[in-house]
Amino acid sequence: MKVKVSSFAGNEASDVELSDEVFGLEPRADILHRVVTWQLEKRRGTARGTRERSDVARSGKKLGRQKGGGVARHGDRRAPIFVGGGKAHGARVRDFNPGLNKKVRALGLKMALSSHAKAGSLIVLDGFEVQKTKELKGHFATLNVGKRTLVIDGDTAEGFRAGYNLPGVDMLPAVGANVYDIIKADTLVLTRAAVEKLEARFNG
Repeated sequence: MKVKVSSFAGNEASDVELSDEVFGLEPRADILHRVVTWQLEKRRGTARGTRERSDVARSGKKLGRQKGGGVARHGDRRAPIFVGGGKAHGARVRDFNPGLNKKVRALGLKMALSSHAKAGSLIVLDGFEVQKTKELKGHFATLNVGKRTLVIDGDTAEGFRAGYNLPGVDMLPAVGANVYDIIKADTLVLTRAAVEKLEARFNG
């Protein structure tokens, strides 16, 4: 698959050949759904488990006699009413760490990239050398990007700082490319370095 390489200067450079094994697949909704669900569940944090009455290491001996002591009829010091006792109805540890096959994860990322290539919302840049936010905003206007734009470069480029304050623009290095951010974006912008690293990631 050949795609024209654009530049912020406005002129079009030579075409780049994209691998059909990475950018030419037919997207499947079930694969993308599985990968996105796995990715969002991996993000969830678990509550720290509290010690309940049965978890507290205190004496189980009855405090006093049942009647005639002039105090409440307590059983042992592990009751939640005492200082140092167990927590009543405390937080429980829940497992949000599901597993997903590496091949399915890789296939989902390929399909996410292919979905933009198929829809025509993929832009390949010759490079990403921008220092000021105002300048980058003007470049995006000439590229006709959508409301949400994801820019992926080979590494964390110096020009990434210019895009941190732009609304609707996300910046990622190639190593951080993921299905959720890619399919959430209206326009996917890749640099030549990002294309090379992504293809090497699957071929290596």
